[in-house]
Amino acid sequence: MNPPSQSAPLQWLANPHAGQPGDCPALKRLKPQAVTRVARQFHRQLDGYRMSPLKSLPGLSAMLGVGGIWVKDESERLRLNSFKVLGGSFALYQFLRKRLGIRDRELTVSELKSDAVRRQLGDICFATATDGNHGRGVAWAAMELGFDCVVYVHERTSRPRIRAIEEYGARVKVIAGTYDDAVRQVMRDAETHGWQIISDTSWAGYEDIPCWVMQGYTTLMAEVQEQLAAQGIVRPTHVLVQAGVGALAASVIGYYQGLFGADRPVTAVVEPDKAACLFESARQGDGRPHSVGGTLDTIMAGLACGDPSPLAWEILDRHADVFLSCPDFVAAKGMRVYGMPLAGDPFIVSGESGAVTLGALMFAAECPGLASLKQALKLDAQSQVLLINTEGNTDPELFRRVVWEGGNPVPPDFRHPTG
Repeated sequence: MNPPSQSAPLQWLANPHAGQPGDCPALKRLKPQAVTRVARQFHRQLDGYRMSPLKSLPGLSAMLGVGGIWVKDESERLRLNSFKVLGGSFALYQFLRKRLGIRDRELTVSELKSDAVRRQLGDICFATATDGNHGRGVAWAAMELGFDCVVYVHERTSRPRIRAIEEYGARVKVIAGTYDDAVRQVMRDAETHGWQIISDTSWAGYEDIPCWVMQGYTTLMAEVQEQLAAQGIVRPTHVLVQAGVGALAASVIGYYQGLFGADRPVTAVVEPDKAACLFESARQGDGRPHSVGGTLDTIMAGLACGDPSPLAWEILDRHADVFLSCPDFVAAKGMRVYGMPLAGDPFIVSGESGAVTLGALMFAAECPGLASLKQALKLDAQSQVLLINTEGNTDPELFRRVVWEGGNPVPPDFRHPTG
């Protein structure tokens, strides 16, 4: 492992476990035969579904000295401003299919909405804990299929994010503490009230639904591969993916591991430094997930998680190449660069959690103090880098503070030499 650099805006660790031989049971569970096709077939039936765009940033690519930067823009996903609905909706679908006892075929969305199936299923209340986007996705999916939903949020969740969840008919309960406290409380209350939890994090005895959530995210990756193929690109050479509990990161990295094996892209997992549970797990180096404490007070609300998902960690520990820990100004820079692009590059609306990978890429490519990271990532003029803008403007007040007012500025020592 490499020690964190004290003269650079990022801390990073190379993963010595990446690429080691041997089976990864969690990856086999994530990627059974044809699951991506099944997930995409389900998502295509959702009202308003279309592929979110894959946008190229040729101007910024030239500036950073890489071959291409490709941004999967999930701010345009089903009018929900986030990728999360892909996982939550597919987990609901798989749970209902299992509850109906149907194993020999797939269900259509029309069947699930039919009166006969609804009578057979009876009343179900779905529950989850969220920092915002996952809860909104579960609430939307529950409303679409005609079920009740209750969503737990922590006390630092902004009013705009709460209102966005309530917009889809869910009851929202605010819990003292952090996201992880909300997870623990919804577990207790769901058992008391008979609710069905749809969580993207796993725990002992609860792995099927988080696995289905991660499988739902593979629709996004299948779209990316189709869109890259249209540009004559077989696969990205690099993927930077943000992480909270690690579900998306494990899904993305597991997808490419399953598809390309040893020829997969170089991968980096990006977290806020105030909630870097996966980075800490990698630092411990014992193969087990480790939690971090504190208030988890970061502008990257969607990534403010202190407890990693054990299921996701098993995949990341075996297949992620590098773990990055970023201060808030890295995400803020990414937001501003997306919103004020170089000539010829597209304008992208990106929230704090969505933009952190762009900020991390820029510092890795340009900061002299991160030359060893750039070398470890093998970033060069042939690199085709994939980023995922996981959310749009989900908190307008914070968005304006960062983008309009220059909140969370880059410290002078780490600013671009041209100003």
